[in-house]
Amino acid sequence: MALPKLMREIVFDGAGAPDVIRLRETALPAPGPGKVLVEVVAAGVNRPDCLQREGHYPPPAGESEVPGLEIAGRVVALGEGVSSPHLGAMVCALVGSGGYAEYAVADARLCLPVPRGVSLVEAAAIPETYYTVFDNVFTRGRLKPGETLLVHGGAGGIGATAIQLAKLFGSQVIATAGSAEKCAFCRTLGADHAIDYKTHDFFTEVKALTAKRGVDVILDMVGGSYIQKNLALLGLEGRLVQIAFQQGSSVEAFDFLPIMLKRLTLTGSTMRIRTVEQKAEVGRALHDKIWPSLERGKALPAVQATFPLENARAAHELMESGKHVGKIVLETGK
Repeated sequence: MALPKLMREIVFDGAGAPDVIRLRETALPAPGPGKVLVEVVAAGVNRPDCLQREGHYPPPAGESEVPGLEIAGRVVALGEGVSSPHLGAMVCALVGSGGYAEYAVADARLCLPVPRGVSLVEAAAIPETYYTVFDNVFTRGRLKPGETLLVHGGAGGIGATAIQLAKLFGSQVIATAGSAEKCAFCRTLGADHAIDYKTHDFFTEVKALTAKRGVDVILDMVGGSYIQKNLALLGLEGRLVQIAFQQGSSVEAFDFLPIMLKRLTLTGSTMRIRTVEQKAEVGRALHDKIWPSLERGKALPAVQATFPLENARAAHELMESGKHVGKIVLETGK
């Protein structure tokens, strides 16, 4: 199949609000050694894309300035040395950047087969979110069956995935969210309890739900004023996993004593800056441990809204409105 010479992609006219987003036409990228060219059918929208647009989260050196961290589509060209995936394979892939486009380059090691029975829109919502949750909750957080996970922001893409995967492996889940509707959504995903942090004190509620014992693992994207509360909510040998800092990464006063008294572990990570091999290791574990469940229709991505590629601005506006639940996905029309 002959490939077109030109494609559409999303770029930013400088740093700023969603009105800096624009669509342009450009030449197709060529896959280098060890990489493949994917005809993108769908691309996930994530909060780091908004941070990149604002100028706070630039792509790693050598990556495209085009936003987009996860894609799903068809492999249409192979770089030197690539034998898998094969031409025509339907894949979902974690990319360093470049996903908001009709064609994107992906490292062959970060391409996973689209799970049987899963749509390409759903598949595009898997890589960034499932890589992040699996690595942080289960590898770094060491969540075990029967333990309790507290998820802040349970109605977002990361939170929804964390709820589903934790329940899949037999853990209890408490989620916080910012409205009664979002709490109801968390419960539909399997959360045992959901707390509206705008109308209830989540600290008091979690203490009561755990009979003051505390939780085993906390997945937090808020930081700031939540940090000290999180330490107080962890039980003995508890683990706090930090993956973002929406309220900031520093606090003026901080009491470290709970770490020592309760033998706590503080950890966290970001996926984008890691080496390809480190990411590929996470991908292999996902394929082995999560793909069979996805193919049985369990723990599927919760996609709330889709937008055409040219409406990426509307997708970002929805993301930043705080009104969405689950994932937002762009479709290229391919």
